[in-house]
Amino acid sequence: MDAAEPAQEDGKRGSPAGSLERLLRRRLLDTLAALRDAEIRLIDAEGDLRLGAPAADPARTLHCTLRIDDPGFYRALATNGSVGAAEAYMDGLWHCDDLVALVRILVRNRDLLDAMESGTARLGGLLMRGWHALRRNTRGGSRRNIAAHYDLGNELFELFLDPSMMYSSALYAREDESLEDAQFRKLDRICRKLQLGPQSRVVEIGTGWGGFALHAAKHYGAHVTTTTISREQHSLAERRVQEAGLGDRIDLLLRDYRELDGQYDALVSIEMIEAIGHQYLDTYFAKVASLLKPEGMALIQAITIEDHRYQQALESVDFIKRHIFPGSFIPSVSAMLGAAGRTDLRLFNLEDIGPSYALTLREWRRRFMGQLDRVRALGYPDRFIRMWEFYLAYCEGGFIERSIGNVHLLLTRPGCRREPWLPDLS
Repeated sequence: MDAAEPAQEDGKRGSPAGSLERLLRRRLLDTLAALRDAEIRLIDAEGDLRLGAPAADPARTLHCTLRIDDPGFYRALATNGSVGAAEAYMDGLWHCDDLVALVRILVRNRDLLDAMESGTARLGGLLMRGWHALRRNTRGGSRRNIAAHYDLGNELFELFLDPSMMYSSALYAREDESLEDAQFRKLDRICRKLQLGPQSRVVEIGTGWGGFALHAAKHYGAHVTTTTISREQHSLAERRVQEAGLGDRIDLLLRDYRELDGQYDALVSIEMIEAIGHQYLDTYFAKVASLLKPEGMALIQAITIEDHRYQQALESVDFIKRHIFPGSFIPSVSAMLGAAGRTDLRLFNLEDIGPSYALTLREWRRRFMGQLDRVRALGYPDRFIRMWEFYLAYCEGGFIERSIGNVHLLLTRPGCRREPWLPDLS
């Protein structure tokens, strides 16, 4: 079917648009008509249209249906670009039958997405960049930024995380295995790469809810010193450590990573680097190096962005920075290795586990959306629920399309003469 060809109406239509909204709607339709490898059905009070062009291989064509229930959606998009569209979703101005497919379509047509950020949306972008600049990760700023997400309430995270309470990518061997098994594999992979044992003294930057520390102490006998600046996480981690009877092997700190001292056999940091702020990348890796013995090793699990998009991403504010993780950034592999290279750390191994994150997010979203009554009972309003639905789908689509990735960086100090364990990837 040709772009913009009318389709049979079979859905709820929104309220009529005024002259401004109709103008903005026309601009959006012109943009979406140029979509490649995708077909979007758009239904609103003005009509029922199909937009885009299928891929040469029908199996590659992505489909979704957008229902615009309020023409304010068009104003939000024009004012704040993709962030405005996300905010309009949070406000219930539009709905989509497959948010993940929509995100994948936009990633595949990133040049068109960039066009949505131009014009009047640039002013909104400037204002958001100013807001983001105020969320710099100073020591006080870091505490506020971390609290804004991780202190939402432990009960909320318990609804969709597995019992290990790992809020990071699992490591799947196959698509149909359980989240619990995949998270265990990830934790075990980290411990084995670092060759942990009863004599190992490990420092962890970013406790989470204690999942790694508990695994390393219970299954490998390691002594773990771990730190967080989230009071909610610290409180639950402390309780879990005591319930497991591992208080003699786990030291829990409520301290900024920049305040850590001592030297350890191994260092672990699981998806914490995204919270430090790009201005502190050198500070972070300098601290990693200083915390390791001359023969020590570090395992850093990090969400990554494509190298060629890193600088552009630093200069813009997306939905995640604006509404989910204030003060955050996504590093590129080259940015991390550049910062590590300004210390004496050396890269021994890099493993990309990005596809597993899409599966992890799919399972988190399934669990979260399956317990909305309990989410509401905890006091979270529908706007928050829509924000989180969008957040989980937004990230899942990005990982499926590989616009963002997830890596294990295994780094060593110059004195490391051990042959680190590596997984059999055959």
